[in-house]
Amino acid sequence: MKHYISLGAGVQSSAMALMAAKGEITPMPEAAIFADTQSEPESVYKWLDWLKSQLPFPVHCVTAGDLWADSMKMRTTKDGREHTRTLLPLYTLNDDGSVGKMPYRLCTFDYKVKPLTKKVRELAAIKRGEKSVVVTQWIGISLDEMKRMKPSRDKWSEHRWPLIEKRITRQMCKEWMLEHGYQEPPRSACVFCPFHSPEEWQRLKTEEPKEFARAVQFERELQETKGQTENMTGIPFLHRSCKPIDQVDTRSDYDKGQLPLWEDECEGMCGV
Repeated sequence: MKHYISLGAGVQSSAMALMAAKGEITPMPEAAIFADTQSEPESVYKWLDWLKSQLPFPVHCVTAGDLWADSMKMRTTKDGREHTRTLLPLYTLNDDGSVGKMPYRLCTFDYKVKPLTKKVRELAAIKRGEKSVVVTQWIGISLDEMKRMKPSRDKWSEHRWPLIEKRITRQMCKEWMLEHGYQEPPRSACVFCPFHSPEEWQRLKTEEPKEFARAVQFERELQETKGQTENMTGIPFLHRSCKPIDQVDTRSDYDKGQLPLWEDECEGMCGV
């Protein structure tokens, strides 16, 4: 059995990897794998560089491409109609004033799960048609996010959630990091993720204004691009209010007790 960490480079998976490095979670993994959408905040990439230097096992970075660029890519159907692939679970403002929600969540599966799985197959030399479980993939979901647990899609792989085994919450991960002299890891997620809680939008706005500006730019570019297609009936937005993200009062939104949608994220791979 070979063990690999699905590394999101956020609070939970970083703590899990460092716990493994210290022997608090066993066995020692063969490697950690980070699936890069090329759209994370700069703070995540800096943290990842530091984390690599702390781990006794290799960290492999893989990518399926640039999620931002691919979201804007114009395609043409056989009958000449132009369209773009809707990769994110966007909110839409319809012509009648109603608010919709795009059902697509291809960003996580196509840009996180698939490249990560491909790398595991390569590292573990999985044969085509393998039906025996020969790989354990560690996923950094914490006790307070048990709802996000999903079984492996592949017969040759099983998922393991070491933090849940140890009854560790996200807050406990932060406390463990501080107790061992580490800084608190950044929140791992694409800067323009529609699943951001109001608190996270506010944090980006105040603590990482350059990254918040990127989210604003992405939303504007996406609206302009979608406006040129024939497969979009509503205007896409990043926030459920269907207001431009730079016009949303995220402090007020959070104070009203609006719940984040993070636990509805489809594959349990982002934000850990």
